[in-house]
Amino acid sequence: MSDSVTVNPVFARPGEATELPANRMPQEESLPETAYQIVHDEAMLDGNARLNLATFVGTWMDDQANRLYAEAADKNMIDKDEYPQTAAIETRCWTMLADLWNAPDPENAIGTSTIGSSEACMLGGLALKRRWQLARRAAGKPTDKPNLVMSSAVQVVWEKFCNYWEVEARYVPITEEHQQLDGHDLEKYVDENTIGVVAIMGVTYTGTYEPVADVAKKLDQIQADTGLDIPIHVDGASGAMIAPFCQPDLEWDFRLERVASINTSGHKYGLVYPGLGWVVWRHKELLPQELIFSVSYLGGNMPTFALNFSRPGAQVLLQYYMFLRLGFEGYQRVQQNSLDVAQFLAKEIAALGPFELWNDGSDIPVFAWRLKKGHTTNWSLYDLSDRLRARGWLVPAYPMPDDLTDVVVQRIVVRNGLSHDLAVALLKDLRTAVEFLDSLDGPLPHATQAHVQFHH
Repeated sequence: MSDSVTVNPVFARPGEATELPANRMPQEESLPETAYQIVHDEAMLDGNARLNLATFVGTWMDDQANRLYAEAADKNMIDKDEYPQTAAIETRCWTMLADLWNAPDPENAIGTSTIGSSEACMLGGLALKRRWQLARRAAGKPTDKPNLVMSSAVQVVWEKFCNYWEVEARYVPITEEHQQLDGHDLEKYVDENTIGVVAIMGVTYTGTYEPVADVAKKLDQIQADTGLDIPIHVDGASGAMIAPFCQPDLEWDFRLERVASINTSGHKYGLVYPGLGWVVWRHKELLPQELIFSVSYLGGNMPTFALNFSRPGAQVLLQYYMFLRLGFEGYQRVQQNSLDVAQFLAKEIAALGPFELWNDGSDIPVFAWRLKKGHTTNWSLYDLSDRLRARGWLVPAYPMPDDLTDVVVQRIVVRNGLSHDLAVALLKDLRTAVEFLDSLDGPLPHATQAHVQFHH
């Protein structure tokens, strides 16, 4: 790696250095145009965000949103005394989400914005743990062995939560027969120390919904048999902004009494730039007051429940802009278009011959496939991923979680911005890559080839 960055002579001004250190602060100033050009040129080396089919994170907003973003870039979300209207808009947003997710009384719900779904999950998990602790102490029982039950296909944030907050993670393995957490054998994993069960609306490996209603029904049965009253937190990072618009009859949200809290990503299918997340509790009593701090900051006292302190307020305004800009019908149209493109791609990829779909993109607009057994020993999905990357497309291949690690899948995430025309261009490149790989008369060499570890 070079330890310096060189200025293109076109942008160098008389008297300016043409070479600057890369890993330590330069001694002297540069003109803003020069500094801009260096950063701009280096950023060009990143991939094209529109062709990144690995990420769930939004990569496009309209010109008015970009303008609003620039105007609000200096707002600090934590400083509610200085920016009271941004704070009021934050409350409007999570109240809208409580209503969208069928809270019995949205005005009596409680929520907060976060820096992303990961922080929102952490806060949801913390509330579960603290409520369990309070109930155990009130009953004179120990609180030293909490556990959280979830699918082995959870996003890594839940592993982090259990590690950081000393909660035993109990993973229900997914299998060919039970491809999501569906309540099967759940009684073997829960006990009096279970703080909650996490159900995922949009598994990151494949995009499928876990049947929250089935999980709730099984927990109802467990309560009838044992007296254990175990709440559900729904990780709706993606699906909580798809299901209300495109699968309105699916019961997964606060219509199920056992669902205590829900999180989502504003910067995924909330259609906002990163980073923004939301978490909402069914009613205020489900968020222990002792977790809410009253902070004196910059002249005012304000309640705060967050892992981060200072953070951008612009994304909250962008979320409100999108809610006003699109409304329910607009979100429905945008999300349905993404679903249509995903299902079109899934159908066409299945028709190519070498592949078997894991799912078809009918839950969230995400789907995965694997190579059919016996198709070839000359190439793998990792090779196909490399061929597509050469054309600019990022379509990751990776192993499934524990108990299915011998299964390698490839996944496409369809977001707003992946048009039908772009999907057709992708299919053309995919067919070309498959034809090339199938024409090989021997296996591709992999001795010096290292595949990048893909994190969901």
